[in-house]
Amino acid sequence: MKAMIIGAKGQLGTTLMKSRPPGMEMTALDLPEFDITDPVSVEKWVHSEKPDVIINASAYTAVDRSEEEAEIASAVNAAGPKNLALVAGQTGVRLIHISTDYVFDGTGCTPYMADSPCSPLGVYGQTKRQGELAIMENADDTLILRTSWLYSQYGNNFVLTMLRLMAKRDRISVVADQVGSPTWASTLAAAIWKALENKDLKGIYHWSDAGITSWYDFAVAIQEEALGCGLLDRTIHILPITTAEFPTRARRPSYSALGCWRTWKDFEIQPVHWRVALRKMLVEKKNDHTS
Repeated sequence: MKAMIIGAKGQLGTTLMKSRPPGMEMTALDLPEFDITDPVSVEKWVHSEKPDVIINASAYTAVDRSEEEAEIASAVNAAGPKNLALVAGQTGVRLIHISTDYVFDGTGCTPYMADSPCSPLGVYGQTKRQGELAIMENADDTLILRTSWLYSQYGNNFVLTMLRLMAKRDRISVVADQVGSPTWASTLAAAIWKALENKDLKGIYHWSDAGITSWYDFAVAIQEEALGCGLLDRTIHILPITTAEFPTRARRPSYSALGCWRTWKDFEIQPVHWRVALRKMLVEKKNDHTS
């Protein structure tokens, strides 16, 4: 099987590259050689490489900056997936697309299911939802995986930001009234590779690690686990604050946990708790640093 990875330089793309199954041929694409917003470029690459599956791990994920750069966010998150879907639909290539919990408004109090009504609060979530719709309208053999609070030892994410701040400061403040489910890029990548084993997996699914937490409790766990594996050598004060005390350009859902039970069943994957996944990631980061 041949997979084309779009967004290969991002944290999920990097993880997919490092975890590819035996026998999987792979084409890794990212800017500047591949521009998802250019339909001519997309068509040229797909016809040239002839993949069996396209995995779109690219996105414009700057949530706050999206409010000011709506055209760029729309081009990458909405028009780009449409370009992929059009070519995939024409060539019969399977398309796996990664979406987000930010398609929901966060007013719920139980995990959102794949068929829950979407009502994104900001430009980022709106453009990601538009991308989902464009894919479903233009290609049949598609799988959309919504995920949440993605992190890894690569790129920019909450875990790496917390580690950097904890190493430099004596105290940090973290929002405690936004709740969701962290997702290690490695477990998401494993789910994607597992999905390729079943051609009947289509439509929208949710994937995150098991368990629900707040950003504040996530930060506390990061410090505890990092101390345990030797990535940090001192404890600092972590202060819980409200969203109102930490205003941002874009509104964020206060509750965005994803219901993943159908995914775990249909993909035949036993989930791990987010804290177990976090510990594994930090140990890997520590081992990479010392090796």
